[in-house]
Formats: sequence, C-alpha cells, structure tokens
Amino acid sequence: MKKYPFEKPYKVLISGSHGLIGKNLGYFLEFMGHDVWHLNREKRDEDKVVVWDPESGACNLQDFEGFDAVIHLAGENIGKGWWTKRKKQRVLKSRAEGTERLAKVIGKLSQPPQAFISASAVGYYGNRGNELLNETSGPGKGLFISEVCKRWEQASRELEDRGIRVAHTRFGMVLSAAGGALKQMLRPFKWGVGGKIGSGHQYISWVAIDDVVGALYHVMMTPDLKGAVNVVAPNPVPNTIFSKKLAKILNRWLGPPLPEFVVRLLMGQKGEELLLTSTRVEPQRLNESGYNFHYPKLSQALDHVI
Repeated sequence: MKKYPFEKPYKVLISGSHGLIGKNLGYFLEFMGHDVWHLNREKRDEDKVVVWDPESGACNLQDFEGFDAVIHLAGENIGKGWWTKRKKQRVLKSRAEGTERLAKVIGKLSQPPQAFISASAVGYYGNRGNELLNETSGPGKGLFISEVCKRWEQASRELEDRGIRVAHTRFGMVLSAAGGALKQMLRPFKWGVGGKIGSGHQYISWVAIDDVVGALYHVMMTPDLKGAVNVVAPNPVPNTIFSKKLAKILNRWLGPPLPEFVVRLLMGQKGEELLLTSTRVEPQRLNESGYNFHYPKLSQALDHVI
C-alpha cells in the first residue's frame, strides 16, 4: 500500500458512517491512527458524535469546528424500494439538498476543514454504450440518476468558491458480500439461476470495497486531488463477463438470461437505469495521482469479497 506520511492524526468527520462504505472507512481510518467522528441525526453509542438534522440543517455550529476533513457519504439508498415519485424526491432531497445544507454549515465555520469529500456515482455519465469515460466526460441526459448526481455535485460549489478542497468521488458498483448490489446477486447465483441481464453487452464499472476505502483515503491524503474522481477499478466488464465470472467463483452453472422486458416489467425505471444502462468508466485521476489498486481484476476482487 502507498505510504501517506502525516505529522499528526487527522480529525475526520464522516456522515453515513453506519453504511457499507462509511463503516469500513471508519474502521480503516482508526486503524491508521486518525481521530474519527460520526455525523448523526442523534446521539448513538459512539462517544465521538456530531449531531445535526440534514432536513433542516439544525446543529450546534461549534461542534463542526476544527476538523481536517469531512467525508460525506449519507443519502437515501437508491437501490432499495420502488422508484415512486415520493421515493425519487427523497433520493434527490437527501443527496442534493442534504449536501447543500451541510456545505452551508461548513461555509460558516471559522476553522473549516481542509478537504470536503462527497460521494457521487458513475451514474453521472448516463447510458453511454462502449464509450470509455473519464472525469472530463460530460453528464448523461434524460436519466434520473444522472440528474441526481449532477445536482449532488453542484450542491457543494459554495465550498469550492470559499477555497476549500472539494472532491466528488464517483463510485462504481461496490463489491462486498456484506451489502450493496453484489449481496443481492449472490442468492440467485448460488441457486444456479443467475445469468446475464438483457443483452449482457452493457458495461459494469465495479470496484472492490477495499479499494473504495483505499481510494477515499488516497483522496483525503493527496492535497492537490480535487474535483471529480472516478472510484472504479481499471477494468470494467460487460454484464455477460461479470455474470460468467461470478458463477465460476461460486462454482455454479450460469443461469438463463433475464430479458430486458422482464426487468422493465418488474422494476420499471429503476431496472432500466440501474441494470440496463452501460457505463464504461476508467479511474484516470486515481491512476495519474499514484493510487495502487488492491484488486484491479474482477476475478481477484470477487474471490476476495465472497
């Protein structure tokens, strides 16, 4: 692992610290000797908690003073439940409006953080077929998830204007058996009925949970890294290849394909955008800034996390 020297431990505030990424990141930062705090709606069992209401922005401003970095991962789970009008409003509100409120709080501080690292997603790029995308590629058009990501990233512009280093970490499909999309896929594949989705040509930009944590740490510890950062492994694959490799790792037969019309019938817009769109993304800025991936190949990553 690349070494990141520091003179004193960083004081880090994490929102969404009880989610899949936040929990793993918190453990890692503590292991590395940093001082980890949790941004919650209410006091929990942890001693180091900053309380705030993301819907109103109500908080004790003094509690936010003196952090070296704020890592903002909180937001409505986009993959859970039907994409009803109300659900989509909650997703947009929790991400764009929640981030904007947090940025306003940080913007009022006399001792603001040096870095504000906010989650985003490769859904920003939309449905782009085989086009190889990097951080300079434009946003997608006509998709709900692309619009969410655009507004999500725009919400922290106030901090950029103030001179705080802001990074938007665009996550791909996070591989972990403990949560996320892979956990949902494991059951049908273990039963031998999991197969490719639709044509299978659509690209999946994936990343092992270890590299999500590693990349976030790299961004935090690299002072000149700001703006969009694609947090994906360097080898995206079509859905067909992903399905074959997953079945092989589990020592199961590849099941029948799931037709596109069934995806649309069962999942509607959510299935269209999360399962049938093709987003082939490369981690250009991570590569250029010297990040070393633990699991650059899909077979390695799946074998590790399952």
